[in-house]
Amino acid sequence: MKFRVFIAFALLVSSGLACAERVKDLASIAGVRSNQLIGYGLVVGLNGTGDKTKFTGQSLRNMLVEMGINIPPGTDPKSKNVAAVSVHADLPPFVKPGQTIDITVSSLGDAKSLRGGSLLMTPLKGADGQIYAMAQGNLIVGGFGADAADGSRLTVNIPSAGRVPNGATVERAVRNALNVGDSIILNLHSPDFTTASRLSDAINHTLGKNTAFSMDASSVKVNAPRDPNQRVPFMSLIENLELNPGEAPARVVVNSRSGTIVIGQHVRVSPAAVTHGNLSVTISANPEVSQPEPFSQGQTVVTPNYNINITEENSRMFVFNPGVSLDEIVRAVNQVGAAPGDLVAILEALKQAGALKADLVVI
Repeated sequence: MKFRVFIAFALLVSSGLACAERVKDLASIAGVRSNQLIGYGLVVGLNGTGDKTKFTGQSLRNMLVEMGINIPPGTDPKSKNVAAVSVHADLPPFVKPGQTIDITVSSLGDAKSLRGGSLLMTPLKGADGQIYAMAQGNLIVGGFGADAADGSRLTVNIPSAGRVPNGATVERAVRNALNVGDSIILNLHSPDFTTASRLSDAINHTLGKNTAFSMDASSVKVNAPRDPNQRVPFMSLIENLELNPGEAPARVVVNSRSGTIVIGQHVRVSPAAVTHGNLSVTISANPEVSQPEPFSQGQTVVTPNYNINITEENSRMFVFNPGVSLDEIVRAVNQVGAAPGDLVAILEALKQAGALKADLVVI
């Protein structure tokens, strides 16, 4: 069986020279991060696509009691236009009370769709149990579903989840580590000793010797002024510095689900000989009808007739010379007529033989 595979080449450098990147694209400040918020609420106004679960009825009854509406004990409202939902959002750093953030609303019960619903006021709490935002608003649902009387159903995307842009108002700010201490720490998005060394060198060259120190492959410590009025322009200067990051390690990444293969530029192969060939076995069944003679009291039966066909392609051998490059690997595979799916097997065999000088990652 052959799979349709797309091969992408990760070219990390252009014309042999690495492209300079800004510090703000390479690193983040330790302690300056987003915080996750979560809440439980009710979506109302649905067109008969709400929940039938007991906790939804209990939540609706409790809400009505809070609003001064007396409901006899044990009464289940059984409203089809209400759905219990979870609400979650990310609280960005430096956001202040009164600003708004986007929220995502997802059904908790058996609601068929949240399309057309409105989220009622829902407190959003952090990991410490404190309320950091209040959410409310009309949902935008990208999915759609339709049912027929015969039980058939058509669903496009996911109708049981939606978003509310600017649907939550921030009530409490979160402290961060930007103005704490005499220094800040820059954490690289992709740990690399070369990049960390070049980052500290770039800062020291601009701001003076012994301003920055490389702690490890991921972190660089930078001495910073304590006054916030000075620290903000100080960080503005640092995040706009440009440097050439270290080249990524040689790596081949194979996505087994989509069949995508990404080969880094620095992938090399030591001397090796590879033989490639395919063996195909095809089994086909042609049913035949056996008809009895007239008045023989026999029965008509269907007998299968199997045909087995074996096709073996001519095996071809090709040699990888020392230090062969990425282009030569792909060219050699194409010359023997190997499909991209066969390239995965060849790479795995080279890795097992110790000839592939790269990490082979299957995701």
